[in-house]
Amino acid sequence: MAHAVADALSRRRYLIAEAGTGTGKTLAYLVPAVLSGRKVVVSTATKTLQEQIWFKDLPLLQRHCGLELSAAYLKGRANYLCLARYEKFARAPTFPAREEAAHWPIIAAWARRTETGDRSELDLPDQYGAWRELSATGETCLGRDCDRYEDCFVTRARALAGQADVVLVNHHLFFADLAMRTSRAGVEVLPAYDAVVFDEAHALEETATEYFGLQVSSYRVEELCRDAGRAVGDRPDLAAMMKEQTAGILHAGERFFAALAERLRAAGGRAQRAFPARGRAGARPEEDLRVPLSEAILEPLAGEQQRLDGALEELRGLLAEAEAPALVQLARRAAELRVELGAVTALNERSRVYFGELRGRGAFLRAAPIDVAEELVDRLYRRVDTVVFTSATLAAQGRFDFFRRQVGLAPEFEVEEARYPGPFDYRRQAALVVPQDLPEPASPAFGEASARAIEELTAITGGRAFVLCTSSRAMRQLREACRHLPYRLLLQGELPKHRLVAQFRAEPSVLFATQSFWEGVDVPGEALSLVVIDKLPFAPPGDPVVQARLEALAQEGRDGFSELQVPAAALSLRQGFGRLIRSAADRGIVAILDRRLLTKGYGRSFLASLPPAPLLRTIADARRWWEAG
Repeated sequence: MAHAVADALSRRRYLIAEAGTGTGKTLAYLVPAVLSGRKVVVSTATKTLQEQIWFKDLPLLQRHCGLELSAAYLKGRANYLCLARYEKFARAPTFPAREEAAHWPIIAAWARRTETGDRSELDLPDQYGAWRELSATGETCLGRDCDRYEDCFVTRARALAGQADVVLVNHHLFFADLAMRTSRAGVEVLPAYDAVVFDEAHALEETATEYFGLQVSSYRVEELCRDAGRAVGDRPDLAAMMKEQTAGILHAGERFFAALAERLRAAGGRAQRAFPARGRAGARPEEDLRVPLSEAILEPLAGEQQRLDGALEELRGLLAEAEAPALVQLARRAAELRVELGAVTALNERSRVYFGELRGRGAFLRAAPIDVAEELVDRLYRRVDTVVFTSATLAAQGRFDFFRRQVGLAPEFEVEEARYPGPFDYRRQAALVVPQDLPEPASPAFGEASARAIEELTAITGGRAFVLCTSSRAMRQLREACRHLPYRLLLQGELPKHRLVAQFRAEPSVLFATQSFWEGVDVPGEALSLVVIDKLPFAPPGDPVVQARLEALAQEGRDGFSELQVPAAALSLRQGFGRLIRSAADRGIVAILDRRLLTKGYGRSFLASLPPAPLLRTIADARRWWEAG
């Protein structure tokens, strides 16, 4: 694989390389990248892998391989402490929840000593609300107009990235930068680069879809008003005026988004069940849904939208000629919010899918590209002549056709393809059990039967299990149904991810989780001996983006189920399966509680995509396999 990557970098070509767990694929692309003499961006899907490369793999190359390398580590702006916002907050700290105040002395002490300002140095809960007041976003950062610009942690990190030969980022930052630099002249986050290596490349389509679209939310309106109040906090002469202006925006925004939420819930009810928003373990399930937008939903909101638009325009006009950079920036934000609100409610572009989303207490209007392939061709491939795509899961049924369609690598593109099997003996180290006596997932009895199966399976391995669920609702229901199990029970969202993993390793446990634990989690050894997957991870056709893509395929006379839903779910299932065997010494069971794997014709496509572990059909067979050692 290292030779293939080196060849792609030297000959300026594209490479797709699937490399199984344990192949050392990270070093296989890092070494050629360092030796290439070109500026290479390495982008990962998760911060976990990003941190592993920075703190483990790059130091390994320096210590043991004697490689001279210049590397930089860059995250999105919201991961860094903003010195200017921190100083204002510290004068009168206020917290969205009482329990958050307990972390403040730790944060304050850290802020005095940190050299990076990186939030990951702190042990904060994932949903620590006050962090929004301590960090900046692209909308709130004043850039060179900020008094702390030279001291800024983001400024320093970007300066280091500009000098480095290898720049380590994650997909979210990469595509945020790509979207900005291709839509706003002179606006960019990353330095210019010659080549890109996408690790965990299976996640590219989803991330690109997010950043190549538009999003207007109740949160953006609230944040604009909050930042406006903060901007004049030390100006008593302006404070009253700003309070009046923002009160009008808040009132108009509350009315508009409350009416939107009501219309979305009504439309979701008519659709019998709206698609639940993915991976939001902390949000209330009854509030999480996504619904395609239509004129029938939006027309009754026209009056409320007009009032919100007028309030935003009034703020823009008031601040556009201000002398203070912070106030001019607020005027720009108000103008952009107006434009994007108008664009996402116009429903004009046939290449986009428009939908509304309720998530937690927030309401969102979104426009996403139906097909990111063309976007990637225009924004990336026409600018960069060398791209390496790698992951442990890129091939569906042994072929890269599905992945190539996802990311726009049409047959006419000259792309090298390679597969590098991992060193693990799955026939000996792992068993796949699909209990054939369970009801199908659509059955009302499935939940209770699944809980019983989890009890029986964890008794075999003494806990030490991940229970990976396809929805937050299923995760919580199974966790509640299994509350009597004699093991520590952990739930995604209750603690930061790294602390959950640490507790899981510390004693025999059962961790109930959703999307973020299906990939990017590495627990080698006996601590993880069982992975239970509740259902085949199909993206529901009610998801507006999936629905739009299925309709686009149907218009071309193609079968969306076999060309989109099955291969996408098969790759996701491979990711879940891959949590189990992480070293040559590991041994364990993967249990898939969805009998459709055995009873439906498409089940063969899933099985063909999984590692070649023996297939067992009862939990009793799984026990016998386990006890046979």
